[in-house]
Amino acid sequence: MCVGRASVLKYFWNQNYTAMKNLTELINANIVSEEVAKEIRTFNAKKDNGSSNKLLIVFGILGAILVGLGVILVLAHNWDELPRGIKVVFAFLPLIIGQLVCAYTLLKKPESTALRESSTAFLILAIGSSISLVSQIYNIPGNVNTFLLSWMLLSLPLVYIMKSSIGSLLYLVGITCYAAATGYTYYAVKDVYLYWILLLGIVPHYMHLLKKNPNGSAISFHNWLVPISIMIILGTFASRHEDMLMVTYLSLFGLFYAVGEFFTTGKLRNNAFRIIGSLGQLSFLLVLSFSDSSRYLFRSNIDWGYMMGSKEVIVALVITIITVFVIFLQRKGKPIQTFNPLTLSFILAIGLFFMGFASGYAVLAVNLLLVAIGVLTIRKGAKQDHLGILNYGLLIISALIVCRFFDTNINFIVKGVLFVLLGVSFFYTNYLIIKKRNKNVKK
Repeated sequence: MCVGRASVLKYFWNQNYTAMKNLTELINANIVSEEVAKEIRTFNAKKDNGSSNKLLIVFGILGAILVGLGVILVLAHNWDELPRGIKVVFAFLPLIIGQLVCAYTLLKKPESTALRESSTAFLILAIGSSISLVSQIYNIPGNVNTFLLSWMLLSLPLVYIMKSSIGSLLYLVGITCYAAATGYTYYAVKDVYLYWILLLGIVPHYMHLLKKNPNGSAISFHNWLVPISIMIILGTFASRHEDMLMVTYLSLFGLFYAVGEFFTTGKLRNNAFRIIGSLGQLSFLLVLSFSDSSRYLFRSNIDWGYMMGSKEVIVALVITIITVFVIFLQRKGKPIQTFNPLTLSFILAIGLFFMGFASGYAVLAVNLLLVAIGVLTIRKGAKQDHLGILNYGLLIISALIVCRFFDTNINFIVKGVLFVLLGVSFFYTNYLIIKKRNKNVKK
């Protein structure tokens, strides 16, 4: 007797298509009707076609980048032997080709994502090569900063004309390099406020991707690159009070973690905001947990009146206010039982950081805070029957113990026993969760 269409489709979905090879046997055994089998084959073909399209996009982008780099290398090898007129032609030739391919894509193949992304990548590289070659031919003065800025400003319109995510990602990389060259090099100007204006240039495209496909690959890559870019450039605000950047980064990681709470519907590896925010906060807390941190980070001869008007403190205050506001929006209307221990840990960490200037007990308090975060995370993982969360809590405790291994003069035997107990706790807690799951399956 043939079973229902919905139940069969659900079965094949859960099996991740591994049972497709047995479809003919199911038809012969009169378990699946020909109509349902046809729908299954059609559905599977659509999924395979989607995977092929993704591969085509990836290889198209890689091909365009390799072709562009290859052309640049060939020209660079023979550049000095060419007359100026030929040099000018070669300087503009990749740019013309790239524009023609993009125009063809828009007019004839607007639905082809692979062609759209690869042509955009090629044209962006062509813009950079044309600028540099023309500058070299006519000895136009300039530096890396102005070159990168001009390149990115000319590339930004392509993101919206071509509706290209690879263009947006290349633009992000470009403005990050521009801001780093402006703020970190010895001769550079320290003020890189233009970076934040340039970053706003891709916000409309990012919001479009978020609305169109919040769990797609394009938004996932942006979710990784945006926080990494901001994290790199935030250090350029360091001036005379670099130690205050600790507060700035703690607030920034708290902001990332709060933003990551809005992306909990997809896979965790795609939620870069949450991963970076969590690891960032814990890394800084581990740094503050060392006994030597009070000697290297906390100073007693600080002119607090002068420091409060510094650039570092102002930036830290602004980011902290934004973070608290985002947490308020994220937690509004939700029960306290769902509260995550890392959500407000950055505020406690900031308080303990300032406490360190007045009391040596701040280091002890940081260690206790890390223990509390680890225990609460383990409790949450056990309560939700989630091995990932549970093991993450155990890793927090493990990292703290490893830090104390190098930071204290405890006997090596005691340290060895602690590591053995920690390893046993890993196995035992995971065993309990798996045993609990097996019991629930049998019921």
